[in-house]
Amino acid sequence: MQDFWLYFQLGWQHILDWQGYDHILFVVVLCVTYAISDWKKVLILVTAFTVGHSITLALSVFKLINIHTPLIEFLIPVTILITAAGNILNKRPKNGATNFKYLLALFFGLIHGLGFSNYLRSLLGKSKNIVPELLAFNLGLEFGQVIIVIGILLLSAILVGVLKIKRWDWNFFVSSAIFGISFIMAAERFSAAF
Repeated sequence: MQDFWLYFQLGWQHILDWQGYDHILFVVVLCVTYAISDWKKVLILVTAFTVGHSITLALSVFKLINIHTPLIEFLIPVTILITAAGNILNKRPKNGATNFKYLLALFFGLIHGLGFSNYLRSLLGKSKNIVPELLAFNLGLEFGQVIIVIGILLLSAILVGVLKIKRWDWNFFVSSAIFGISFIMAAERFSAAF
């Protein structure tokens, strides 16, 4: 049980680490379009992302897949870029857009999971039974993501509800800023990936 809490803590600390801010940016841009009253939709969205990265994290840790690390490091900001662009271009989301966003979060989670895998593999070393550690790490990642979601939804509630900033302006500002940051990250990582 002690190992469970250790890996749980490593999971949430990894997602909240400012040195690896690309994952924070993704979670922020994923949920910035939602209001606090949409918390169920956001929880499903973030859980879809967690399911995706849990799958590839497990496959990678069990050495069933191995993707060139620089390619993954390039694709991670591309997922952020696409999500931010979707937020900017979808001023009025159509019916079914939420379901598509769930699928996109799941798919992008697959890519992000490969990014987490090197870190987790180095932690596990030559451990024989890695299933409990893998589960604990994933639950810790989900916990860290929920902290980010709560923070962004509360900030949104204050800015939109109290300070009366238009929801679209808030979404556009955050999504545009993250679009710019992720574009630079992708450009910097492009040459190493190919």
